[in-house]
Amino acid sequence: MAAVSPERSAFSAIVIRDLTLAFRHRGEIANPLIFFVMVATLIPLGVTPEARQLAEIAPGIIWVMALLATLLSTETLFLSDFRDGSLEQMALSSESLWVLVLAKILVHWLISGLPLTLLSPLLGVMLSLPAEGFLTMVASLALGTAALSLIGAIGAALTVAIPRGGLLLSLIVMPLYMPVLIFGASAVQQAVDGMAVGGALAVLGALLAFSLLISPFAAAGALRVSLHG
Repeated sequence: MAAVSPERSAFSAIVIRDLTLAFRHRGEIANPLIFFVMVATLIPLGVTPEARQLAEIAPGIIWVMALLATLLSTETLFLSDFRDGSLEQMALSSESLWVLVLAKILVHWLISGLPLTLLSPLLGVMLSLPAEGFLTMVASLALGTAALSLIGAIGAALTVAIPRGGLLLSLIVMPLYMPVLIFGASAVQQAVDGMAVGGALAVLGALLAFSLLISPFAAAGALRVSLHG
């Protein structure tokens, strides 16, 4: 049997540890989902209950809600580990810090982005999204929320040592979130309009690949600066 590399072992250990801690604090997992559902419930009351008008704005509204719900949970990505000293130990360990950061980003997507993606068809029904847009909505959110978690990790790493750094985090990552929002909403709108969606989904995939290539290393470097800067 082939030996398991130390990096893979450390990656798996962080994933299992963070998932266990997350399920012990289910309220933190539920907060973005509750926000997602509450806003979808309020939109018809505050804008219009007319199905045709809701259908016109549904792609953009769903994507904006997904972005804000992801941002809501991003601040806590490294915060608990920073407060209990675990982050310092990760930085001092012999394992590559970027591997540990990537594991934490994966857990963040599993407990925030993936549930939002799976819940999105319900919100599509609530906002009268045409049936043609449902599959593309799920696909675009799966790609987009993963990219949002990766991008948000950089901002979370930069602000982890700053008291009440949530506002600064928003200012840092929001401009970087815009391309994901634009192409994600465009993909759903194009599907609703009967147009080809391959281009928009390909751009989302490219953004995800680029974020996956850059974010773990950038976040690891930002954490070292935050811890020792």
